Amino acid sequence: MADEKQSLVDTVLSQTSNDQQLKTTNVENEELIELDEGNLLAVNENKIDTKGFKKRGENVLLSLTRDATQVLFNSLWKLPESKTWLPREKPVPKKKAPTKWEEYAKGKGILNKKKSRMVWDEQSQQYKPRWGYNRANDDTKDWVIEVPDNADPYEDQFEKRKTAKKERVAKNELQRLRNIARTQKKKVPGIGLAPTEQPSKDHLSKALAVAHKSTASIGKFTDRLPKEKPSKFTGKKRKFEPSIGNLGTEKEKQLKVLDSVSKKIPTINVTKAANRVLRQDEEKRAEDKKSKKTPKKMKGRKATLGLGKPGRQGGGNKKTRGKRKR
Repeated sequence: MADEKQSLVDTVLSQTSNDQQLKTTNVENEELIELDEGNLLAVNENKIDTKGFKKRGENVLLSLTRDATQVLFNSLWKLPESKTWLPREKPVPKKKAPTKWEEYAKGKGILNKKKSRMVWDEQSQQYKPRWGYNRANDDTKDWVIEVPDNADPYEDQFEKRKTAKKERVAKNELQRLRNIARTQKKKVPGIGLAPTEQPSKDHLSKALAVAHKSTASIGKFTDRLPKEKPSKFTGKKRKFEPSIGNLGTEKEKQLKVLDSVSKKIPTINVTKAANRVLRQDEEKRAEDKKSKKTPKKMKGRKATLGLGKPGRQGGGNKKTRGKRKR
């Protein structure tokens, strides 16, 4: 096997020695090559030796093209630093507020040490991940659990272990939500049995009612305390009517529905409508009387002309009427 590898290396070295020598990336007279990186254009302005150009003209053009291309690639691979400082699109992010544990660790001088991912497993005698799939010291796969001396012998230890894990997960989640609410200056609402800093009497009674109904019988066979009062957070019990009911009660319900619908239709008050029509007629008559009256200027003019009111002969004043009779 070693001889085959050595022979392969020898053949590769022999082939590379026979090939032409690779040129370096550095190009002579690089400053004479004009570059336009935007259009990927390179113009080589180096002078060409005219002697013997006819014989080796193709090689000369290839070498000049190669130099221009190499300089162009060298400029493209250079990543120049920006010279103009542009303003930020968004403001600088604010520093996150420390969590409750970080504040406690800072006050006590506790340093956070990073744990290794792999842990020694005593049962399998090999290193396994600390958490996740196929983790070390996994107690969920135990087919038997030893019952402690102070525990109830009829208690299900497997179910107890699952319940304890669920409680730990719920507690960690609640703590995470509290940290987020504290950074946003808000409060986490306490629902049911969620722990609160200062529980009130209503909160405790509500938690007790939830605990009573958390059994399989929904609190039907749950023992009560000797002086325990009925909770006001039990809710109202729904009442369902029988499928086959009495015709009389059904008729009353339908009549109530019709009565409520008819009340929504506006009714006409005849007396009020008649009074409104009479009032409008009186207002119209008053306006007509005002339009028939003569103005004061017309009265004075009629008096000077000797015109009286209609229906009287002669018109004028009383003194002139008396003289005419005589």
